[in-house]
Amino acid sequence: MRFVVCGEALIDLMPVRTISRAETHWAALCGGSPMNTAIGLARLGEDSHFLGRLGNDAFGTQLSSYIEANGVATDLAVHSSDPTSVAVVSLDERGRASYTFHFHDTSNFGWRSHEFPRLTDSDWLHFGSVGAVVGPGASALLEFIRTTPASLSFDINIRPSVIPDRAEYFGRVEPLMQAVGAAAGIVKASDEDVSWLVDDEDPVPYAHAWCAEYGLSMFIVTLGPDGAIAVKPDGREYRVPGHVIDLVDTVGAGDTFMAGFLARFAERPDDVEEALRWGAGASALVCTRQGANPPSREELLAFLG
Repeated sequence: MRFVVCGEALIDLMPVRTISRAETHWAALCGGSPMNTAIGLARLGEDSHFLGRLGNDAFGTQLSSYIEANGVATDLAVHSSDPTSVAVVSLDERGRASYTFHFHDTSNFGWRSHEFPRLTDSDWLHFGSVGAVVGPGASALLEFIRTTPASLSFDINIRPSVIPDRAEYFGRVEPLMQAVGAAAGIVKASDEDVSWLVDDEDPVPYAHAWCAEYGLSMFIVTLGPDGAIAVKPDGREYRVPGHVIDLVDTVGAGDTFMAGFLARFAERPDDVEEALRWGAGASALVCTRQGANPPSREELLAFLG
């Protein structure tokens, strides 16, 4: 199966060392939720293609080189004269990441309808994060998703700093869930994503409700250190536990979960629990490393035993 991962590739500016009150050293790391998932799939041995808009500045060149060096094909990528998007990363005392984004008039958000490729029903299109809900290209992306014959999965991946109003954010997410549901696809979100959207601490009832309402084949909720749960429209639940690890940071955790899940689900679509186990294992491994550095297939299999 060919996985086509659509969305943003950007530069994560990570603080490395504080020199003084006037000076901090930063690392410019390749990032972006969909790009991380594309690389995660490639490292797990899948045929992975990145469908994104890449700038022609120095950061864009860095991203292109990094994507290709990790075995992800860029034949479907669009090269843009717009500057590359930047996310400034802040880490709390527990290593959890938050982001401040610089997106205005940058490459990721200017999709035009003619830039999307023709996919087939043998392809799997995965998309999500802020590129699906922000910018003038979001409507073109939605139309592409509505009309493609490919299998679909959508990672909601909420960024409240980009759209702080819950109702507005849900208004942009809902048509995407409807489009995925029309194709009997899969939606994934973290427990924090769902809880923020609905202002409720328990995300699972909403996963059940949305799965049934929008006709999804499955709604997945990742639960941080507690693993993950998948719900079906008929009410069935599949749950796997998390892993005890030495946490470095959570950058790329949800993206890598989706890579692990999809890689296994493509091989064994009837074994949801095993696919969740791969997702949770891949996510745990990336949390033991700085930044989004997904594991190889060999590393994941060794970790899962």
